[in-house]
This record gives sequence, C-alpha cells and structure tokens, in this order.
Amino acid sequence: MSRVTLSQWQMLAAVVDHGGFARAAEAVHKSPSTLNHAVHKLEEQLGVQVLEPIGRQVRLTEAGELLLRRARQLIESAASLEDVATRLAAGLEAEVVVAIDQVFPAAAQAKALERFSETYPQVRVQLHESVLNGGIEMLYDGRADLVVSGIEAQGFLGEPLVTVRFVAVAHPQHALHQLGRSLDLRDLAQHRQLVVRDSALRQSTNAGWLKAEQRWTVSHLNTSLDMLRRGLGFAWMPETRIAEELQSGQLKPLPLPAGGIREVPIQLIFRDRDRAGPAAHAMAAALKQAVVSECALHDSTDSNERP
Repeated sequence: MSRVTLSQWQMLAAVVDHGGFARAAEAVHKSPSTLNHAVHKLEEQLGVQVLEPIGRQVRLTEAGELLLRRARQLIESAASLEDVATRLAAGLEAEVVVAIDQVFPAAAQAKALERFSETYPQVRVQLHESVLNGGIEMLYDGRADLVVSGIEAQGFLGEPLVTVRFVAVAHPQHALHQLGRSLDLRDLAQHRQLVVRDSALRQSTNAGWLKAEQRWTVSHLNTSLDMLRRGLGFAWMPETRIAEELQSGQLKPLPLPAGGIREVPIQLIFRDRDRAGPAAHAMAAALKQAVVSECALHDSTDSNERP
C-alpha cells in the first residue's frame, strides 16, 4: 500500500496552485489546518521537504517540484478514471461531435452518418466540416470527440482511414490547357489558383498554395468546385469529389509532368478513446466501414471505365 494518499497529493497541488494554505482552503472547501496537516504528514512519510516558506507565502523546494510534477500525472489519471466510470454509469452519450475534413470522400461520409443514424437515432450529431488545421484545433481544445484529418495531431494516436488523391484540374477551355504542352510552376504562377481557407482560428496555413500572382480563397470545397466549372481558376481537388466532372469533361487534369497528383493519408483520431462513449465508438466504426465499402466501389467503377 502507498504511504501517501492521492488526497494528500491533491491538497499539495491545491496549495501550490493557489499560492498558499488560506486560498487553497477556500478553493477545495477544507480548513487551512487540514491542508497544513496533510502536507506535513506527506513530508514525514516521504522524508523529504516539499514546501519552504517565503515570507507569508510558500513555494516548492527543488525536490517538491519533481515530486509534484509526477504526482500531477496520478491526479489526472485518477480524474480520467472517475470520468470513465461516470460515463459508463450514465450509459449512452446524448451527443457526438465530429470534425471531418472536407477532403474526406463525401459518399463515405454520408454512408457513415446514415449507418450511425440507424443504430443510434436518438443521439445528436454535430458535424463540423473542417479544413486543414481546423479539426486538429478542435481536438486540442477538447471540442470534438472524433476528428478525421490529414494533419498530424501531436500527443494523439490516430489510425489510418483512407488515402485521398488530389488532382490538379481546370476547365477544358482554361488558358493553361490552351498552351498545348506540359506545364511547370512558372506557368501555374501566372494564373489564378483557387484555395480553400484553413478553418483553424489560431494556426492556419496555406497548404498547397503555389504563390500564384492571383489567388482566390474560399471557405468550402464545393465553392472551389463551382468556380472550377466556370473556368475561374485551377486547383488541386480530391479525385472522389470531381469524378463526375472528369468523366463528363467539365474538368480536365492539367498536363503536369510532376506534382499533378498528390496523395494525402487521412487519419481517424479519438479525443480520448478510453473515455469515449458507445456512440462515439459506433461513429468511428461507421466511418471505417463506409470507407471500405464506398471507396472500394469507387475504385471498382474507375477500373471498369479504364480501357
């Protein structure tokens, strides 16, 4: 059995966080004497001084800093464990918040939501159609239960979901197609590029922008697609989003000897897999199943259309 209780570590953390025994006592609804006794008992049990007086205040000793840093991991783990138990006791969550990057195949997204609704019709779904860092920012802020993104999330483990192919395209009558030869970056830089705005509020990026002289930035992939159909610029688009336009000839791949096709691996990331409720796990399973069925169907259709 541990000589020091979790409660003692929590009281020490409160004293440090609130700058003294009196303020900590108010915050945790204990008497100052109770906190003082708990900390002194902790020091006696460990044989180490963790606090030292500085005027009317106290501060951690060097040993205290090391011990409390490790103890905070225990405190957080205990809080997480209790939260898991609370969720299990409460049963099914009322709402699932999902951030899915707009480049994720639309057919797979629709199929996943349809499958989820059949199993959990009473669970509310908040779907955020994010771009680039937008979903990851929601993950960091704790505002999303699940995130589907092509951006790596530091401190989180994602699982591969699908690889999205991007194709550089423009309208068949666009000036770039009228050159009648292979293109390079100098050609592209002289024409308008259509870029979808990063939906992150703090750390947005301009991924894919070639620093063309003209750039139009829009908020949604569908807006960029509409502008492409109208011949207003060129862009890299997810192949699944423009399959019909490529087949009908409304859009045409740019003749780039290199870089005309990009592949982006998309991951599925839980905010906290262990603390996620049954509905969040069901949504994740629906997304994975939809990718297998819908993307396999898309690949089969493409192969049948090839000569």
